[in-house]
Amino acid sequence: MWSLPAALSLLMLLLLLLQAPPCRLQSLGTPKLRLVGPGSRPEEGRLEVLYQGQWGTVCDDDFALQEATVACRQLGFETALTWAHSAKYGQGEGPIWLDNVRCMGTESSLDQCMSNGWGVSDCSHSEDIGVVCHPQRQRGYLSERVSNALGPQGRRLEEVRLKPILASTKRHSLVTEGAVEVRYEGHWRQVCDQGWTRNNSKVVCGMLGFPSEAPVNSHYYRKVWNLKMKDPKSRLKSLTQKNSFWIHQVNCLGTEPHMANCQVQVAPARGKLRPACPGGMHAVVSCVAGPRFRPAKAKPGRKESWAEEPKVRLRSGAQVGEGRVEVLRNHQWGTVCDHGWNLISASIVCRQLGFGSAREALFGAQLGQGLGPIHLSEVRCRGYERTLSDCPSLEGSQNGCQHENDAAVRCNIPNMGFQNQVRLAGGRSPEEGVVEVQVEVNGVQRWGAVCSDHWGLSEAMVACRQLGLGFASHAIKDTWYWQGTPGAGEVVMSGVRCSGTELALQQCSRHGPVHCSHGTGRFSAGVSCTDSAPDLVMNAQLVQETAYLEDRPLSQLYCAHEENCLSQSADLMDWPYGHRRLLRFSSQIYNLGRADFRPKTGRHSWIWHQCHRHYHSIEVFTHYDLLTLNGSKVAEGHKASFCLEDTNCPTGLQKRYACANFGEQGVTVGCWDTYRHDIDCQWVDITDVGPGNYIFQVVVNPKYEVAESDFSNNMMRCRCKYDGHRVWLHNCHTGDSYRANAELSLEQEQRLRNNLI
Repeated sequence: MWSLPAALSLLMLLLLLLQAPPCRLQSLGTPKLRLVGPGSRPEEGRLEVLYQGQWGTVCDDDFALQEATVACRQLGFETALTWAHSAKYGQGEGPIWLDNVRCMGTESSLDQCMSNGWGVSDCSHSEDIGVVCHPQRQRGYLSERVSNALGPQGRRLEEVRLKPILASTKRHSLVTEGAVEVRYEGHWRQVCDQGWTRNNSKVVCGMLGFPSEAPVNSHYYRKVWNLKMKDPKSRLKSLTQKNSFWIHQVNCLGTEPHMANCQVQVAPARGKLRPACPGGMHAVVSCVAGPRFRPAKAKPGRKESWAEEPKVRLRSGAQVGEGRVEVLRNHQWGTVCDHGWNLISASIVCRQLGFGSAREALFGAQLGQGLGPIHLSEVRCRGYERTLSDCPSLEGSQNGCQHENDAAVRCNIPNMGFQNQVRLAGGRSPEEGVVEVQVEVNGVQRWGAVCSDHWGLSEAMVACRQLGLGFASHAIKDTWYWQGTPGAGEVVMSGVRCSGTELALQQCSRHGPVHCSHGTGRFSAGVSCTDSAPDLVMNAQLVQETAYLEDRPLSQLYCAHEENCLSQSADLMDWPYGHRRLLRFSSQIYNLGRADFRPKTGRHSWIWHQCHRHYHSIEVFTHYDLLTLNGSKVAEGHKASFCLEDTNCPTGLQKRYACANFGEQGVTVGCWDTYRHDIDCQWVDITDVGPGNYIFQVVVNPKYEVAESDFSNNMMRCRCKYDGHRVWLHNCHTGDSYRANAELSLEQEQRLRNNLI
């Protein structure tokens, strides 16, 4: 017999156990979240959780702002604005995974909060919770990758390739047509052609780096297939009878960046008893390569003649097909804000530029900040558009975007095999060494060295890109301390001259017969590569606003004359009597890249300038020139070398470089070096220039002494009007701000607006 107190104690214990108290969720890794709903923006929608390979919803019981904040942070947003109960964003399907979720607000993911447990709920889908996040992305949330966007199925559908069938396609190094093969759980399978559509082909081509697909002569391929099926020696017939040989069915909309986003049925619905592809054959796809990847002889078709000048471009990317997205509007280039930026919109950009679909959409100016206008925000492509301008969007200035929100992209590009035709040898790390290339010598493919005559940063940039190692930090002409590969020491390439945009050294111009003045050995070309680089850009607006004339007495110009900051006619003057007429201005030079800008040489090579009492770390850093309208130079100035330092940095960034007391010199990423109008040499000496209209030009890092991610924005130009007494600068812009011939058209528009002829 139980005593009464013991029975009461047991009863209370049973009641406590039956109450199912809130528990912390036990899961393998952090579960994925997503926001979905009709017409919803990326930052709002019905909250869904992926658990055990299945998406489910969250009940609105006990759900409030703290829980919404945790969910939004897990989704990559900074915080939550509000939440929405009672299935405001529509009723979901499948399980209701979470109920009575209670968070402190400090958790990093929803599974760290208290709840009833996975799948324990008394709710219906009419109580599905919705969340509205602040559109600002977290600093640490930098991209939306294909791998991140895929469900559990995507972890098995790994990659796609084309297997060439015809002899003509087998001969080409770039495979654009063949049978589709999908890597599934580590094994290659062919795809059944039953139900195969052009939309499926478009997705496959996009994954392989091609912008579009072409129709296939299926009757011819069917004949080839039937012949193989009749051949008793062919293994294909026995293989096709196994379901492990096939992907049963693929159904894509054509907008997906990866086949794993499509509906893919690996095996027939009733299991392995039914054949996976009865009476069918492998699906065949034909892709159209973008202009950069076509053979030199191929001419673009009529359909592509409309794209004479693209309205979108990529800047500051380390590899081909990646970079900050910039669009052309009103003759001026500007950036795209990352609010609402996703893989579908990024894929439109990639295809428009002749690449495949996007494999990564990047946020938070991960590939550097722009300096001009922000043209677009909230870009909402559906995936069917031909160009980014066809997609709905807002003006970039409408929702508080800054350049720290500049969007970027990494596109799928075709495998041209160029990476296998170059290698580095003898370096201290895999990122440096003697450059060795594979070329055809007397009909035989041979490895050898590159002559270092004319070898510079442009050539080194191409080599590093071809190697997949990013940017060149140094172009090395003297490699005596690096041992090359035995048997590959002979120079097989000389006179190499690259523009810097080539995909491989083999595409650069070079000597026919090899001729190297230095011979072989220690003078072979070498490189040192890096995955990030600085990018200097002049603030054109500040130059325009601060320009003025000064007649400065010679008695105050001794130091400047010593640094060659005056025109040659100053040598003939009766010092210290007389004056020089100077066009003065202030300049700010921003480092918008992803690495600090540092002098090429160390402190031991810096030169002390006694007159100005500072160290010169770079011999020629900036050119200032006054040109006629046809480009002839009439006056010049320059900084013989600069005291490089962080004059200012944005809030939250620490200054790292200061010239005082023999300090380190450089410009930190995101900071800028300011040269006021009232310091020596911050001018052009125009004493000998007559009145007229001119072009004022500033070039930063003119000799490419220090590697940058983008040299196209190193030049700044202004229109200059000088009447002999006063000077006006207008239309100041960096060299890549406007499209070709834009200066002339802008002036014509201005004349029309003012009714001038």
